[in-house]
Amino acid sequence: MRNVRTWWIIAAIMLLLDFYVFQALKTVTQNASEKTRLVIYTGYWLISGATLALILCFPYIQGLQTSKLFRNYIFAILIGLFLAKLVGAAIFIVDDLRRGAFMLARMVYPNAGASIIGEGNGIPRSVFLSWLGLGIGGTLFGTLIVGFSNKYNYQVKRITLKYSNLPLAFRGMKLVHISDIHSGSFQDKAAVNHGVDMILKENADILFTGDLVNDRADEMKDYMDVFGRLKAPLGVFSTLGNHDYGDYVAWPSAAEKTENLNSLKQVHQHLGWRLLMNEHVVLEKGTEKIALLGIENWGAKGRFPKYGKMHEAFPCTETIPFKILLSHDPSHWDAEVKTKYPSIDLMLAGHTHGMQFGIENPYFKWSPVQWMYRQWAGLYEDGKQKLYVNRGYGFIGYPGRVGVMPEITVIELV
Repeated sequence: MRNVRTWWIIAAIMLLLDFYVFQALKTVTQNASEKTRLVIYTGYWLISGATLALILCFPYIQGLQTSKLFRNYIFAILIGLFLAKLVGAAIFIVDDLRRGAFMLARMVYPNAGASIIGEGNGIPRSVFLSWLGLGIGGTLFGTLIVGFSNKYNYQVKRITLKYSNLPLAFRGMKLVHISDIHSGSFQDKAAVNHGVDMILKENADILFTGDLVNDRADEMKDYMDVFGRLKAPLGVFSTLGNHDYGDYVAWPSAAEKTENLNSLKQVHQHLGWRLLMNEHVVLEKGTEKIALLGIENWGAKGRFPKYGKMHEAFPCTETIPFKILLSHDPSHWDAEVKTKYPSIDLMLAGHTHGMQFGIENPYFKWSPVQWMYRQWAGLYEDGKQKLYVNRGYGFIGYPGRVGVMPEITVIELV
């Protein structure tokens, strides 16, 4: 997104949206006083102008690219404004199609009655549809702003998973699954610490499925003491996510990118976490065993990398009766795990964040992310195999949550 031409294209699209939405704004204020209209119009174009200026300045000002304030809030507000105008514009288009149909009818049937094809010499823009578009767009934008307050509102999700092949010694085993910490987005250390307190209260073994940082290993500098508190009876086990590799940064050299990844691996080590890099460990209780596999990021969607190597992690687990896989991207389940590794009993993933936006209640679950990911939040089952997708501990891009809260998953195996 740092390509200059890309940002100019975005600015051009925003400007076109601004003019289109402004036509609806003029419609709903046509009966207001001249002074009121002047204030509203001036405010609208000041906000639009500031938005365009920030978009055009972004690729040229290094401080904007590294500023947490810009990346967490200002950028999110810009995206929110864009989405709100886009939603409004979709409704305005319905109105314009209506007007176009009436105008076409008037051309085809010039002698038809006004009551049939509209009144007056012109086809006026619908005040109702203009209000509807502005109202829905404004509500969406307002909801996104309110969602800022939910980004540290950690929710504990408890599930019990039944397996007939689970060794007796491991029945009743409790796991805490967390994912997508994205430490580079945090700005409230006390709130993050409170979430860690909630995890420790469970006294469970801890499994982390990637995206510890947004891009750079040094994002963890201020949070080593926080996440270093995580301890567990059998240990804390982790793997990498797509953001951990620094793939979204224009590094000065390949060597610096490699050094960043090596530094991140050391971060896991200093935290006391066992980072699984296309490998497995055997957990033992007495004479009974289960296998815990962890692979690097492997995504079947878009341009997400396929660093994971199941063919390296799986060998020597064949005779172990129960297997858990840590794999960051849930698309891996359909694309490879179910088809090639049917003896994987449980896969734990994250990655989607539930898009940090959606609707979830006992009767209905929806998020725009489901248009890309079949499995995007919660538990999925296919035969004897199960997948759980954690909604993410942290956040990125949008510094908030609407409907889909940050999650700490507590899993009991029975």
